[in-house]
Amino acid sequence: MSGCSTLMPPDEDPVLLKLNELERRLQTIERIVENQSLVQLTQQVDSLERRVDELQGRAETMQYSAEETADRQRQLYSDLDARIQSIERGVRSSGSVLESGTLPPGQLPVPGGSDRDNYQIAFELVKEERYDLAAKAFQQFLVAFPGSELADNAQYWLAESYYASKQFERALDDFAVVVNDYPRSRKVPDALLKMGYCNYNLKRWDAARRALTLVQTDYPETTAARLAGEYLKRMAADGT
Repeated sequence: MSGCSTLMPPDEDPVLLKLNELERRLQTIERIVENQSLVQLTQQVDSLERRVDELQGRAETMQYSAEETADRQRQLYSDLDARIQSIERGVRSSGSVLESGTLPPGQLPVPGGSDRDNYQIAFELVKEERYDLAAKAFQQFLVAFPGSELADNAQYWLAESYYASKQFERALDDFAVVVNDYPRSRKVPDALLKMGYCNYNLKRWDAARRALTLVQTDYPETTAARLAGEYLKRMAADGT
């Protein structure tokens, strides 16, 4: 028919071409969106996996820490139990020593007890003025615990036990051990002072003055130095 437009082939129809182009663009966009979603999902999964690993590591650390804490608690309990048992043995043993006033030769006041347990019992005997028994206890302490940090004190109180019971010769020898064997001990000034006292009681005036003067010159800021000065004044007043 004239005046009527002729139908165009599909591949030349501009409308269809436009629709096809839009379809292709839409498909491209969909693929991009899908790929972006996949990337995001992958990133999220990776993040979650890292978080799981982190939490698992923390859980393992907490478990190890809990086990370590439990081990420490068991060890502390064991140590405390051992110390309590030692003290209980000491109380039973020292009770018999303090009550009976006897101490078999070579036996500690607290057999199997620590150096501190045995030292304390021996010192209690000094405070109770049971000097013979105290001397035995300190002698056996020094044999059993020669390397104890309390050895210098034990040696001093051994000498003091003899001094208090007026065994001045023995006391003098044992005070000298403090001075010679434990030169860094805080008991040295007191031991020197008592050496002066012992020599005075043994009527060794010159030796007494030498010991007392040595306390003043070597340990001037101590109580022992003050007492030595007072004793020297008394000796001067007595003409000894």
